[in-house]
Amino acid sequence: MTQAPLRTGPTRVRWLIIWVAFAGLTINYLDRASLSVALPFMGEDFHLSATQQGLVFAAFFWAYDLCQPVAGWYVDKVGPRRSFFLAAVWWSVFTAATSLARGFWSLVTMRFLLGVGESPAPSSAAKVVATWFPKHERGFATSIWDSGSRVGAVVALPVVTGIIALLNWHAVFVVIGAVGIVWAFVWWRIYRDPRQHPMANEAEIAHLEKGGARTAETDTADAQKIPWRSLFRYRTVLSMMFGFFCLNGVIYFFITFFPSYLVEERGFSLLDLGFYGSIPGLFAVLAGWSGGLLADRAIRRGASVTRVRKTVIVAGLCGGSLIMFAALVPEAWMALALLSVSYGSLTVAGTGIWALPADVAPSSKHVASIGGLQNFASNFAGIITPIVVGYLVDSTGSFVAPLLVIGALALIGALNYLLVMGKIEPLKLIATEPRPAGDPAT
Repeated sequence: MTQAPLRTGPTRVRWLIIWVAFAGLTINYLDRASLSVALPFMGEDFHLSATQQGLVFAAFFWAYDLCQPVAGWYVDKVGPRRSFFLAAVWWSVFTAATSLARGFWSLVTMRFLLGVGESPAPSSAAKVVATWFPKHERGFATSIWDSGSRVGAVVALPVVTGIIALLNWHAVFVVIGAVGIVWAFVWWRIYRDPRQHPMANEAEIAHLEKGGARTAETDTADAQKIPWRSLFRYRTVLSMMFGFFCLNGVIYFFITFFPSYLVEERGFSLLDLGFYGSIPGLFAVLAGWSGGLLADRAIRRGASVTRVRKTVIVAGLCGGSLIMFAALVPEAWMALALLSVSYGSLTVAGTGIWALPADVAPSSKHVASIGGLQNFASNFAGIITPIVVGYLVDSTGSFVAPLLVIGALALIGALNYLLVMGKIEPLKLIATEPRPAGDPAT
């Protein structure tokens, strides 16, 4: 009996890892979006105005946002294996605990604690891409894990409405909390860094490092000297923070008030919401994957990273601004089509935005920190958008004004990336940067 030949080409462990990360982000967003789907049908237990609903949604983002800088630093400190595992356990526990809420303040408390637990998730995923993927594969890899947010929101509609129809709203949070606990232990079992992973061969590791994967082995001495606090001094980082704020200002409408918009403004029933309400999210997933693949292909063919990332982000934000026209068309199907194009375009922009931390980080120890900073700024939109949308709906009696406002915000974000952000490349040590004690001047 002859022995099978040993594999000489690169293994593909990185793709297994990114799909597991995708599953984690899907569960993460399922937990996050479940309340927005369930809340319109929780009227027997909660009698909340649109403004109160906005405050409940915002409670999550207060915690989620304020924890972002620390979460990014923590991911760089302990690595994505531990950070993602602990985050998933935490957010799953408080998702399940939401079933015990009995009033406005208990609901606010559960959402706040859920936000704390979910805060390390995106920086952990961005760190995984930086560690496990070369430059010309980051676009698609980023689109995979980032699409988990869309899939989670899409899955939330039929899953949550189905559980409510079969059982009650309390069961929704218990079931999806249990799913998150299971995923956490799967992640702990599967994830390792490349040189520690038993399934990755030397050919795959060489493929990663030659292609620009961000690992400790590829870091330069100067890059490692850049302290966390000095990241705020770089125009690139500040532009990333503001631009992502603009993107999330639109995206969080889909995560919070989108189901209520379809029910209250367009007259969707529970069945309509579960079926037709999934269309924008499904379109967004396909758009994001396509955008990531095309971006990687362009970089492999020699296009500069700066040109590719800016094209993807600016075009995506311009397409996202179409949300303002959804408020003006007379038919529900027209609004749904425009919302689908808007959400898909924003997703394409998001794949470029979340690839930026790996592109501009001065070293592997800065990737999640930069991701946390831009996510910190972006999620002020998660705090502001629900309150502004709720207030404008209560004041005007419709969703026209809020959709016009957030559509304009998308255009402002596009101008920021086009005109303010400079060349996309690893940040360099600023000449006046204080050196550690004992470090000789050069």
